[in-house]
Amino acid sequence: MNQEVTDFIAAIQEPWQVELSTNLREVVHQAIPEVTERIQYKKPHFLKNGKYAAVISTSKDAVSFTIFNAVGLELPEDMFDGPAERKTLKLRKGNAYDSKQLTLWLQQASSSI
Repeated sequence: MNQEVTDFIAAIQEPWQVELSTNLREVVHQAIPEVTERIQYKKPHFLKNGKYAAVISTSKDAVSFTIFNAVGLELPEDMFDGPAERKTLKLRKGNAYDSKQLTLWLQQASSSI
């Protein structure tokens, strides 16, 4: 794990966003054991073979998790936004998500990277 990403997540103001970002980071590492991390564009980016696999971003009232290479994934339209090649799940305080399902989608999306 990249210390810059650890420090970035630790510096997030809202405790619920820290916890959610930490959990999403764990999902990425479960889905893509060989993932590399870096801070780019002031956000944690996760790469496989040098290509974007996922990104976590925070805003005032949400944490967004974007899956790249999402063409072909069967995702619930009411959960994800964005163009076919990258889909974003926007989570607000108190929102739940299925980490096992998210892990499977991320594995599927990153399998061809």
